[in-house]
Amino acid sequence: MNTVESSAPTAASAAPDIAARYIAAWNATDTTERGRLVRGVFSADVHYLDPMMEGRGHDGLAALIAGAQQRFAGYRFALLGTPEGHHSVVRFSWALAAPGAEPVARGTDVAELDADGRLRRVTGFLDYVAD
Repeated sequence: MNTVESSAPTAASAAPDIAARYIAAWNATDTTERGRLVRGVFSADVHYLDPMMEGRGHDGLAALIAGAQQRFAGYRFALLGTPEGHHSVVRFSWALAAPGAEPVARGTDVAELDADGRLRRVTGFLDYVAD
């Protein structure tokens, strides 16, 4: 097997930071701050897909996040467990809950990184949704 050494962070070492920045973008309620976070963690041509929503590009994703925040006003996303990664793929789980309440949803997202370490494709799975 041939290996290539690189000084760039790997998906494995970067996964916790990437997941934390992803969650921060979803929790940002200020439009300007959310836009800054989206541009920082997602590639310009990002494609986001989960069972309920789909969005493309920075503007599409920012609008998708704003819609989710409107629907779940006051709720926050939190990471569950330890994010993992290998090659150019990261995986992490999250929960959505109102402060001090049980989660209304839990999910797992799998994301592909571009050459700059930004998320270019995110596929989300809903592991639990409250009735």
